[in-house]
Amino acid sequence: MKKLGVIILNWNGLGLLKKYLPDAVRHTISESADLIVADNGSTDGSVEWVRSAYPEVKIIRFDENFGFAEGYNRAIRQADYPFVTLLNSDVRVTQGWWQPIVSFMERHPEAGAVQPKILSDRNPSLFEYAGAAGGYLDRLGYPFCRGRLFDHCEEDRGQYDTPPTEVAWASGACLTMPRDLYLKLGGLDPKFFAHQEEIDLCWRVIRSGKKVYALSDSVVYHLGGGSLPKDNPKKTYLNFRNNLLLLHKNLPRARGRRLTFVRRLADTLAWGMFLLKGDFKNANAIVKAHRDFSRMAREYTDLPADDTLSCIPGTKKYAVISRYLLRKKSI
Repeated sequence: MKKLGVIILNWNGLGLLKKYLPDAVRHTISESADLIVADNGSTDGSVEWVRSAYPEVKIIRFDENFGFAEGYNRAIRQADYPFVTLLNSDVRVTQGWWQPIVSFMERHPEAGAVQPKILSDRNPSLFEYAGAAGGYLDRLGYPFCRGRLFDHCEEDRGQYDTPPTEVAWASGACLTMPRDLYLKLGGLDPKFFAHQEEIDLCWRVIRSGKKVYALSDSVVYHLGGGSLPKDNPKKTYLNFRNNLLLLHKNLPRARGRRLTFVRRLADTLAWGMFLLKGDFKNANAIVKAHRDFSRMAREYTDLPADDTLSCIPGTKKYAVISRYLLRKKSI
């Protein structure tokens, strides 16, 4: 059996596959690793193209579009490898990218999830928004990264080229986990639909007693923003709704209620900022996010007894204050 199954989820992504799959094939398939395209019912001929151009790539084909989370969950149930990597279809991998990750996880059984250093494929000198050099959560539960503080992405000057670093979450753009742990924890939460579902999964990794790491000796380049640009109201909606769900479902009931109340107040400020700028679509997206959170929160009844937020890297800092009040670009 090979050690690693690298899974690219595809839905009508022929253009991205043509651009990024050649490097993925060249730098992944080996005696120890397979490359798998899991297809969510595409109708653009992408599966046929993969079969013709790269017959060495394995195919898992679904008859319908199960979305990001459930698509990966179903694919990983079929991919029988000790380790699995969730690799976005718009990620350009590099020579030897996966070996340091698998080697580290084999030597460190406490590692439940690992990501590489993720740089921008649009501007390779910058960290990429979705994950950068590893993710954190601040004291209020806002996600930020080494190399990315909200809207500001740092230039990569080697400042995070450190030994493997414990972080709060690993980016779903390139996330490696032991398959058994992924399945034991239930995988990605399909209710999130998109955005922050990997943060939720990594929090469950930490709650299970494992750790999340970022490695700087593995590098990939992520295009990002292909489906939803950062100022798209749907992205605003998903980020605000899912961040509240993230806190609600991973904290004890009383602690979760207190923190989500504070977050609702903070989100009201963001709503006001959109109104002042005349951006009514994004302002309405926040209102809808809060309304839907209140409805969806009732679906999560099995809440944890232990408060693990204070144990998660980054939670001694206030990222939102650092960025928007102190105007810092890193913390």
